[in-house]
Amino acid sequence: MRSKDRSNGYEKSFRRILIACIRPIPIAVLLLLLPLSMGLNAPSDLGIGQKAESLKNNSSTENPSLWQVLDILKSKDYVDLTHSFKPGIPHWEGFPNETVETVFNFSTSGFLAQKFILVGQWGTHVDAPVHFHQGKRTVDQIDVKEMVLPLVVLDIHQKVSVNPDYTINMDDVKAWESRYGKIPEGCFVALRTDWSKRWPNQTAMLNRDRNGTFHYPGWSMEVLRYLYENRKITASGHETTDTDPGFQTAKDNYTLESYILGRDHFQIELLASLDKVPEYGALIVVAFPKPEGGSGFPARAFAILP
Repeated sequence: MRSKDRSNGYEKSFRRILIACIRPIPIAVLLLLLPLSMGLNAPSDLGIGQKAESLKNNSSTENPSLWQVLDILKSKDYVDLTHSFKPGIPHWEGFPNETVETVFNFSTSGFLAQKFILVGQWGTHVDAPVHFHQGKRTVDQIDVKEMVLPLVVLDIHQKVSVNPDYTINMDDVKAWESRYGKIPEGCFVALRTDWSKRWPNQTAMLNRDRNGTFHYPGWSMEVLRYLYENRKITASGHETTDTDPGFQTAKDNYTLESYILGRDHFQIELLASLDKVPEYGALIVVAFPKPEGGSGFPARAFAILP
């Protein structure tokens, strides 16, 4: 066999062996072997840019590199699911309003720095399990792998437009599963009610009647149990200020929120723009700062559309 043919044969054999053994190989070893599997010399005199391009071009479609995955994601449409926050936005009535103080400004200091004083459950925000249950996970203990998830949207906005007290039931969930199959394990389930279109009007969001009862939609225990115990979802979220419907929170009944957090899951409240996201096939990214011991914090959530 000629030297060139023999070299090509070795390379093909090496790639087959690499693919067969990729799972048990420690990542450090894999990184050392990667240049050889791509037909590069190791060490190489290629520049960083040339190496990157070579790796990109040689990655197979069956096993794309992370950079190739990013190229795919960048080609998609994105939807911001987050409200901007400021003093006076809709919030649970027991919380104080936000205050903002300018500590340094351009005219006197040449730069801008501000101090924000707000409760953790402000605007679009994450509720950590410890928010309701002592000893459960805090914001800083939520794994970053729980922040990028498949997104399922349960759409009940038409029923809510007729009855603002509507709570999702199993018929709604089964209708979704009849169209798309089982709700996938580990996903994020968002409840679309279009209530976020009332933002930023506190009066409209709470929808209080003359007797002081709130009227806004919410989850139900039968659905939450099904999602968390049967379908084993990772997290859920909604557009309203609370998990529980308004006619229950008006009586200080937060049983549904307590259920989610009590199972050591987090939730995202006051989501926006779910009407721009399909029921099936999108991804959600939910990110937030890492306050040690925090019970909640404003979040940035967005969807990547299929």
